[in-house]
Amino acid sequence: MTGVVVGVVASTWGVVMALAPVLQIIRMWKRRSADDISLGYFGLLVPGFLLWAAYGLITGDLFVAIPNIVATVTALLVIGLTVWIRRAHSRSDT
Repeated sequence: MTGVVVGVVASTWGVVMALAPVLQIIRMWKRRSADDISLGYFGLLVPGFLLWAAYGLITGDLFVAIPNIVATVTALLVIGLTVWIRRAHSRSDT
């Protein structure tokens, strides 16, 4: 039973950690600026999140899969918004 409790707590905290970049998304949206975002950083994180999510799904370990699926989606949102804002800025500069 203890393993399940630790798994639930760890997985829940993993989801909270995976959603942490939403704070950056909100800031980017409000400022309409993505100058401080490193696409390379998020580009390196996404394959790791995908691998851990796949591992969790293959082994049936939802405690591993769920936070990594959430992290993948969140990171892709950061990447997408960053690219969108930068393109919008580059179009308005011309």
